[in-house]
Amino acid sequence: MNRYTLNDITRPSGGFAMLAVDQREAMRLMFAAAGATQPVTDQVLTDFKVSAAKVLSPYASAILVDQQFCYRQVIAQRAVAQPCATIVAADAFIPGNGIPVDSVVIDKHVDPEAVRRDGGKALKLLVLWRSDEDPGQRLEMVRAFNQLCHAHGLLSIIEPVVRPPRRGDRFDREQAIIEAAKELGDSGADLYKVEMPLNGKGTQQALLEASQRLNEHINMPWVILSSGVDEKLFPRAVRVAMQAGASGFLAGRAVWSSVVGLPDTELMLRDIAAPKLQRLGEIVDEMMARR
Repeated sequence: MNRYTLNDITRPSGGFAMLAVDQREAMRLMFAAAGATQPVTDQVLTDFKVSAAKVLSPYASAILVDQQFCYRQVIAQRAVAQPCATIVAADAFIPGNGIPVDSVVIDKHVDPEAVRRDGGKALKLLVLWRSDEDPGQRLEMVRAFNQLCHAHGLLSIIEPVVRPPRRGDRFDREQAIIEAAKELGDSGADLYKVEMPLNGKGTQQALLEASQRLNEHINMPWVILSSGVDEKLFPRAVRVAMQAGASGFLAGRAVWSSVVGLPDTELMLRDIAAPKLQRLGEIVDEMMARR
């Protein structure tokens, strides 16, 4: 069996300009916050995700979809443009303590053989990192995930996201991101998806230094996500992170969040979101050309 390589999910420049539409209950909350007057049904989420895939995938090197709301529909409707690759989220979210994602396990309903048969190139796993939880369990989950991917020739993408400890109230987000990278940055995955230091705020120099510290601990190619970063600051974040060693982005909110809840979804995606994604892709190409 041929094993896919990172070239299968990059732009010709070698950089990653990847779109995420795998948000689940978080996206439902976004629609509610946007002033939805009707209940935000599963179909509302599915329709938005499929529309985003149709309109935006021509400008992405890959698109990340979820099994719960849109994977089957995206495949059935052939919503992903060529040569954009498909990545499937293989994480099952367990709610608790008043939040939609309190813990994560590998989703047993995701069939990697079927993903490959459908043309998918990679799986993605969210890894919640808390300082007071067992690192051995996290590493074992990542190892099992890597093995699952590689046994079927798929790429392994891990997404460590830091959370406050369950006990106590001391939480240094920036240090936690570094500690997570120390623990998981050499865990055998193919790509590391990471939160942007400082949430993309502060001076360019401060961002660069924080990103360089992060880069020292990730022994694989890495990309940034956009959650927590103001969409107006995200282009700069991509540029600075790539200057520090990142190879692009895998992001959703910075591209399409301002469209959530607006009428004429496909038109809004074309007029508002697509230019943002195009510009981000240009930044990735520009920064790769400097290497």
